[in-house]
Amino acid sequence: MPELPEVQTIVNDLNRKIVGEKIADFESIWKKNVRPSFIKFKKEIVGAKVIGVRRIGKQIIIDLDNSNSVLIHLKMSGHLLFKQKKTGSDPVQKKYFEERVNQYIRHKFVFESGDILDFSDLRKFGWLGVVKTEDVENTKEIQKLGIDALGSSFTLKKFKEILNKKQKSTIGVLLLDQSLIAGVGNIYRSEILFSAGVNPKRKVSSLKNSEIERIFDSIKNILKKAVKMRGTSDSDYRDTEGKSGKFQNELRVYRREGKLCKLCDTKIIREKIGQRSIFYCPVCQK
Repeated sequence: MPELPEVQTIVNDLNRKIVGEKIADFESIWKKNVRPSFIKFKKEIVGAKVIGVRRIGKQIIIDLDNSNSVLIHLKMSGHLLFKQKKTGSDPVQKKYFEERVNQYIRHKFVFESGDILDFSDLRKFGWLGVVKTEDVENTKEIQKLGIDALGSSFTLKKFKEILNKKQKSTIGVLLLDQSLIAGVGNIYRSEILFSAGVNPKRKVSSLKNSEIERIFDSIKNILKKAVKMRGTSDSDYRDTEGKSGKFQNELRVYRREGKLCKLCDTKIIREKIGQRSIFYCPVCQK
């Protein structure tokens, strides 16, 4: 599933590519995931111009000049592909879009310029919705989100406040709880805790102040680095040009079970915590 760095990469791309574009049409072959209905969605967006793109947690918000906003959740395998009218004559760009993972087009925004924004989604779990811009933060999906992991209000003090309320939780489970901290998923949870040298099975109550500070710093540093490297493509994720991210080349524990730790040569362990897989080094992470 695309996590904060992947979604932020897409948002950054779209702000460069579709702001100012006027939506001429919208098509869908999977209308059940268009909210509140395909007909209502299309009526509310066609004819409007894009004035900005932003992110809340793992959700993409496309703000329009008619006081409406499009909400997009990529879920497990969704990604957005921006295709300029001239793309067909560019063999290099065309090569990326023709990759199999980019062929599952479920929804399509057609712009007046002739450019297109496709929503490719193999598993068909991703969804789109339209709401009044002023109501975006009141939607049930947004309201249940905690503080954004890269937001300016997510400070060390705030992190400690969250931990103080969840003393009985394990740190590995807490970092995945989107109602507490929004944006961290399975990939970055494993990498953050390895970077901090903390075992994911540790109870929050057992963490020393120095360990809490290392975890907080790792959250910020790992996520920022992943955004800079355009995300992790260990499965379906691709950026708006159909290209893979590069952070998968930096992974130190995620999906490396049985392989040797890059720091101490101990075998990386994979376990289930809270019904999700966690990867860690039993020696480097205490």
